[in-house]
Amino acid sequence: MTRVSPREALSDALVMAQRELGATLRKPALLVVSIVQPVMLLLIFRYVFGGAIRTPNGSYANYLLPAILVLTGIFGSLMTGIGISEDLAKGVVDRLRSLPMARAAPLVGRTLSDLVRNAVSLVVMLGVGYLVGFRPNQSIDRFLAAMALVLAFAYVFSWISATIGLLARDPETAQSLGFIWVFPLTFASSAFVPTHSMPAAIQAFAQVNPMTLSVDAVRALTVGGHATTPLLGSLAWFAALLLVFVPLAVSRYRALE
Repeated sequence: MTRVSPREALSDALVMAQRELGATLRKPALLVVSIVQPVMLLLIFRYVFGGAIRTPNGSYANYLLPAILVLTGIFGSLMTGIGISEDLAKGVVDRLRSLPMARAAPLVGRTLSDLVRNAVSLVVMLGVGYLVGFRPNQSIDRFLAAMALVLAFAYVFSWISATIGLLARDPETAQSLGFIWVFPLTFASSAFVPTHSMPAAIQAFAQVNPMTLSVDAVRALTVGGHATTPLLGSLAWFAALLLVFVPLAVSRYRALE
């Protein structure tokens, strides 16, 4: 295959992102599904369990919504792997690989289009959160930094999901494998309850869990608290995961027969 320049590779990736966004517009149910799950969790924890959970600042809505925003990013990232596995099953990837474009362009395009979709989901969840009592009280700069962190989290985990989709090669398996790692990562964290209430072994894991660090950083940036440590920890996790899963996904994509 003819080597392409970085500019051509970026152009190819943007074309693929446009293709994926067009597909999303033709199938809006995909966007709805990625929003329904976090909305259900928000309502269940806010109105069923919220009265029994004590949080540091006394407002469970303010404690919960940052976690739901990060969780929305995780659910959105799962769609990356499912979409790639669908393309593999339908032979779309074989047709794309025959085109004169950068090898990684379909993967980069997919993750970028899913980032846009996650941004839409984020706006919707902020609206729902406000209706159930979420009241951010920090400066606009800190609030925007929190939203950028949520989207960065979603983008990083899209690459993990892409790798799973390329390994699974069918949508059902990709979805099942995705939820296998999402649930322990989510519930063994500070997403729904403070970590000090957990057994020592789980607490030790929860404190270094990227979900905990990201949720704590978003909380601090939106409703107050010390953001430096969880923010730096989140960024360190993001860099490490990208260094592992971007080359892994691209290598797996290039190795497809």
